[in-house]
Amino acid sequence: MNNTREVEVVVIGAGQAGLAGAFHLRRAGFEPDRDFVVLDHSPGPGGAWQFRWPSLTYGKVHGMHALPGMELTGADPARPSAEVISDYFDRYERTFDLRVRRPVDVRAVREGSGGRLLVETSDGVWSTRALINATGTWDRPFLPRYPGQETFRGRQLHTARYPGPEEFAGQRVVVVGGGASGTQHLLEIAAYAASTTWVTRRPPVFREGPFDEDAGRAAVALVEERVRQGLPPRSVVSVTGLPLNDAIRQGIEDGVLDRQPMFDRITPTGVDWKDGRHVDADVILWATGFRPAVDHLAPLRLREPGGGIRIEGTRAAADPRIHLVGYGPSASTIGANRAGRAAVRDIRRLLTSEPAAA
Repeated sequence: MNNTREVEVVVIGAGQAGLAGAFHLRRAGFEPDRDFVVLDHSPGPGGAWQFRWPSLTYGKVHGMHALPGMELTGADPARPSAEVISDYFDRYERTFDLRVRRPVDVRAVREGSGGRLLVETSDGVWSTRALINATGTWDRPFLPRYPGQETFRGRQLHTARYPGPEEFAGQRVVVVGGGASGTQHLLEIAAYAASTTWVTRRPPVFREGPFDEDAGRAAVALVEERVRQGLPPRSVVSVTGLPLNDAIRQGIEDGVLDRQPMFDRITPTGVDWKDGRHVDADVILWATGFRPAVDHLAPLRLREPGGGIRIEGTRAAADPRIHLVGYGPSASTIGANRAGRAAVRDIRRLLTSEPAAA
């Protein structure tokens, strides 16, 4: 391939995890465009944050940890988080001269020659000795299947396309999902909708008291154990429970957060349970989470029989050239920072212990 460009490291994704990795590469002496490149398919800076709904203001964001080397200060809590964080990421990229290339779609990563990997993109092919995969989950919304789903005459949408509460004015809305997004959607929509119904597969777990460092470490350890076993990762939030804050308490008291068990069937006009209950609906909003966006790695056959990619630290167990940052236990913003540093440390060790391909 005559148009193939060679670098030491390719970083895929410029969200929190990708930028953390790029920062630590730069600090370790790697030069952008010469030694590494950052490829991002989004139209602008901000990672998945740039696609968040307008009503998710910065003051409602839980646990946003600053990128390494530059704090986020003075942000207006009433401003949409999409704007605040996109501006912050933009300043960060320029401050550290990370030279993110966008929009670039990565289509596949394949085995090359001489121990190198080939990264096939919409902007040509890159040959690299190591890869930091930081593609997150936003591009793979999970939409479960239920009998009758295709017959529903109303609107179905996922959190990834949530437009804000005003669009549901006067409508009967069923919200599916017991995570933070589901409860946030319900609390917002209830003020506009004709009715809301909350359904989840499992009863929600509400967490009282502060979520301290020990609790955080324990939650991350549970997620980490799954990826060590080659199982698909669960989000850190899924094992921490929902914080029982004032808004949640008020939602419970008002009857908005009145959880119902999962329905059994979708009908043209709503949802049914086996016990004969029926709820009419104009909208079904699926707040059912996301899956890791790693399909471009499929040619490398990294998946284990359990369905996930087994990792040790941040390295793919099946291929030490590949690091998954922001995957499984490092999916939180603080976890992504630490994982970016750890990945670069391992990559430096790999590149100095192996001769470059001839």
